[in-house]
Amino acid sequence: MLAQAKLETVVFFVSRLDRAVDFYRDTLGLAVSAVEGHDGTFATAQAGAVWLVFIQREARPGESPVVVFSIDGGIDDCAQALVAKGVEIVVPVSEAPDGGLSLDFLDPDGNVLSLYQSAAAPRSG
Repeated sequence: MLAQAKLETVVFFVSRLDRAVDFYRDTLGLAVSAVEGHDGTFATAQAGAVWLVFIQREARPGESPVVVFSIDGGIDDCAQALVAKGVEIVVPVSEAPDGGLSLDFLDPDGNVLSLYQSAAAPRSG
C-alpha cells in the first residue's frame, strides 16, 4: 500500500502557533507561512522535499508529530484495506485543511500515521 507513496508532510500539534513559527523561522531558518484553513490558521514550512505543518492544538505525548504519506488516489480503498488488516483508524477519510483528503491510523505502538491525497485525485482506485 505504501510502496509507491512518498513521505510528504510531518504535522506538528503545537500549544502556541506563534512560538512554533518563531522557532522554525528564526532559530532553524525555515521560511514559514501562515495559512487560513477551514479550521482556522495553521503554518507551513518546507525542509527539503518534506513539508512541515504546524497546527495549534493540545496533544498528548505520542500524538505529534504525525507522519503523512502522499498517495496518488484510492484513499477509500486504502481505508478498507487497513480495516481488513485490523488497523485502528483514528480519523476516517475526511477533508484535509487544503481541501484534499486524509486518513489517520495507528501503528502497533500508537504512533499516528496519515495518508493524504490531493483534491484532484480519485477517492477509489
